[in-house]
Amino acid sequence: MLQKKTKYAIKALLALAKDYKENRPVKISELSEKEAIPRKFLEAIMLELKHHGLVGSKMGATGGYYLIKHPEEVMLSNVIRLTGGPIALLPCVSLNFYEPCVECVNEEVCGLRNVILEVREASIKILSKTSLADILLRENKLIKKQKSLKTVK
Repeated sequence: MLQKKTKYAIKALLALAKDYKENRPVKISELSEKEAIPRKFLEAIMLELKHHGLVGSKMGATGGYYLIKHPEEVMLSNVIRLTGGPIALLPCVSLNFYEPCVECVNEEVCGLRNVILEVREASIKILSKTSLADILLRENKLIKKQKSLKTVK
């Protein structure tokens, strides 16, 4: 399950991705209100994203946060790892946050570990090739589909 911090980071990055072409900094207050993210929490998230080189900031009356990288270059797998930790459902199959499971007697023959390892690989494959731009395209398609279903009724 994605942590709330990760979901908020993705929502904020998507909002910045929508304004990417204009390259206009978005004020933290505007981002907080528009995306319904508590301001203090968002400030901490944005500082972390800035530290990792995903966003930049500009001070002053016309200041705010903006994407440094093109939305096609920001992959979900990176955002999840930067803000929420492991993608794996069990610590014993995590690539970057490995820990042995205390309940497990022998990892090598654990059937559950074997299944979750497959889930991790499939998740990484999808998340590593899904960018912010891809999510925005999906949203636009879903909005069009929803509108066409409403007009049919």
